[in-house]
Amino acid sequence: MPHLLDVENLMVFYENAVAVNDVSLSVDEEEIVGVIGANSAGKTTLMYTVSGIILDVKRKEEMKGGERITVLGRILFKGEDITKLKPSDRARKGIILCPERRRVFPESSVVENLKIGGYLLKTRQEVKEMMEFVFKLFPELIPLKNRAAGFLSGGEQQMLAIGRALMAKPKLLLLDEPLLGLAPSVQARVIEAIKEIRESLGITILIAEQYARPVLPIVDRGYIIENGAVTLAGSRDELLNNPEVKSAYFGV
Repeated sequence: MPHLLDVENLMVFYENAVAVNDVSLSVDEEEIVGVIGANSAGKTTLMYTVSGIILDVKRKEEMKGGERITVLGRILFKGEDITKLKPSDRARKGIILCPERRRVFPESSVVENLKIGGYLLKTRQEVKEMMEFVFKLFPELIPLKNRAAGFLSGGEQQMLAIGRALMAKPKLLLLDEPLLGLAPSVQARVIEAIKEIRESLGITILIAEQYARPVLPIVDRGYIIENGAVTLAGSRDELLNNPEVKSAYFGV
């Protein structure tokens, strides 16, 4: 049985610098899998490559004669090779990225942002149901429905960004650094929401994050990535009890 997602021997080069170095990982249906690593470890490049956005970046760089980007290896989704598939086609298959740094549409209201996220849905009823779920998940956004996203706090923007990604009804939700720049209380709130997304909707989640302390307790399995390469992999308990992980990420 193929996994929902298989990344096989993935290499990504920017010019001659290696950003992702021979990474292989898998994600099963309804799992939460973490990719934990420090800043510049290669997490965002990995997420861009799984979502296909790296292909857009590569094309734009080629058009302007900029940095040469090379992608090697294979990405399989439900056993199908999607390595060369455009990001829009991957989104239609259910691979949805919530990018780092809360990229909401600042001029548009909360509701408008969510509707933009729901562009792949077939019916108004589906849009309505998903929007209701997002407001149930993040009731903090209810009084802000008509506010421009640019005027929300960092935590509110992160909730909106996750909500917008959910509007596409993902089969695989890619969360890139969802805790970046958030106060610990807001981080805890986002972590609770991630658990709820899996429990209520059965969505599979791959989360890339530098903050291991809040993330590791909610993942089923995790990968530690350093300098673009996987240095450790294991179940939640294996990683939580690993002395190297404790010293590097928990200061123990």
